[in-house]
Amino acid sequence: GPLLPFPRMIENRIRGRIEPYLDPIGRSLARLGIRPTLLTIIGLAVTVAGAVLIARDHHTVGGLVFLVGSALDALDGAVARVTDSATRRGALIDSVADRIGEAAVWGAVAFSLAGTPRLVMAVIFCLAGAMLMPYLRAKAEAVGADGRGGMLGRGERVVILGIGLVFGWMEPVLWILLVGISVSVVQRFWAIWQRLDD
Repeated sequence: GPLLPFPRMIENRIRGRIEPYLDPIGRSLARLGIRPTLLTIIGLAVTVAGAVLIARDHHTVGGLVFLVGSALDALDGAVARVTDSATRRGALIDSVADRIGEAAVWGAVAFSLAGTPRLVMAVIFCLAGAMLMPYLRAKAEAVGADGRGGMLGRGERVVILGIGLVFGWMEPVLWILLVGISVSVVQRFWAIWQRLDD
């Protein structure tokens, strides 16, 4: 439809190109006996550690730790894929860990920017939109519809926010994310609306 100039997330467009690079790492980790769920938990722990650093105004180091934690979390799928060990329970843990990690980092950013109310409000709206994206997908898939769509997915949000933290560009990055996330929510809602038959 005309309201969906980006019907798929950028992440989905490049995932096929990234997976060939992640799979060898996944195989190496699998040979070491590392299970996908362990990587999920380690990735979450590292992400939360990054959030603590961000809350203490160590934005550059905290942003780097946050990006490392997110990268570790991305490897759990590679391990599950190469070992054919993907399970519904593992997917549940991964999804919950993603939400906890993202909420922790957004909360840390809000805490760090507490002296600037307009930026705190921007963070709150970004967090709300970030939580709405997977909620919309889950609601759609619960009734058998495709729940994907929207310009920015979690991968894009992580990269953009991480760049803002590492390079000290928090205010412009927050406004970019606020607009991008808001547009993405509308895109996903409209895409799902069109796929529902009643």
